[in-house]
Amino acid sequence: MTATRKDDHVRLAVAQHQTSPAGQHAPAQQVGGFDDVHFTHHALAGTDRDRVSLRTSFAGWTWPVPLYINAMTGGSRKTGEINRDLAIAARETGLAIATGSMSPFLKDPACADTFTPVRKQHPDGFVMANVNANATPEQARRAVGLLDADALQIHLNAVQEIVMPEGDRSFGHWPAAIEAIAQALDVPVIVKEVGFGLSGRTVARLAGLGVAVADVAGRGGTDFARIENGRRPHADYAYLEGWGLSTPAALLDAHGKGLPLLASGGVRHPLDVARALALGARAVGASGPFLATLVNDGLAALVDELTTWLEQLTALMTILGAHSPADLADLADIQVSGALREFCDHREIPLPQPKEDSQ
Repeated sequence: MTATRKDDHVRLAVAQHQTSPAGQHAPAQQVGGFDDVHFTHHALAGTDRDRVSLRTSFAGWTWPVPLYINAMTGGSRKTGEINRDLAIAARETGLAIATGSMSPFLKDPACADTFTPVRKQHPDGFVMANVNANATPEQARRAVGLLDADALQIHLNAVQEIVMPEGDRSFGHWPAAIEAIAQALDVPVIVKEVGFGLSGRTVARLAGLGVAVADVAGRGGTDFARIENGRRPHADYAYLEGWGLSTPAALLDAHGKGLPLLASGGVRHPLDVARALALGARAVGASGPFLATLVNDGLAALVDELTTWLEQLTALMTILGAHSPADLADLADIQVSGALREFCDHREIPLPQPKEDSQ
């Protein structure tokens, strides 16, 4: 049953990320908010490309690039093959990678070989294990140990669970469970949403629970409410499409709330990566677009896509005069418009201010 559900998730997620005729991933339901973030162009702000470094540091870690493959799958033969190929692509391009939820392994150790290829194929890379907030500290240790993981992701997915026909219905114990795991592990804990966003209030609470990093994981990418609704005989929860905070809104709302922020959810191309970094993310993750490329076009195409994203991100940083990802947050001149500006006004979030010329 679990293997069938995991395969269903892959099929339905790929369907949400079919390519447009122009070849760009552009799901029809895209409501990610990134198009409300604009860079002010300054024609003399550019730097030399060979002075630009993609290296990013946060929470005591240093990653060679500010891009990562976020949690996707595992638990069936097919998803094990996907994890293997994702890890190879991460290894070839220097990306960090997270596994999908390891609940199948915790329920049935025979599923281990659908997750272990991630570490086997990326032996020197940054690997994140992944569990849900129902996991016990002992289960969290098992997940980390299986992969010799550098960090543990705990995913928050109440909306998905409510729509999932066989999902959980009890969430009140989650804060205590997160705190217990954070105290028990020898590796840092990252808490992420699965596509509905972490608010500033949530991030502040996570900081008090001993969490090291928050991945705001906003709406606009793979919609798990829509996926789970697609598994129902009738579309009972179709009205939840578009629920939650966009990734830019979550970044702005969570700024200064006590934790380093990662950004994922609705990231479509390198410009969205640059936008998220400029809004304060230390690194930016994607899953659905990369999964669609792998499933539809193969491993070589995914490696080419990741390489292109990194090359184009470097080019964007060059014209913006940013020598590092941190420079984008410190120096880039950005404007906020549309629904994102309305959100900031309603929440009384200070808007980014014009930057002084640093040349």
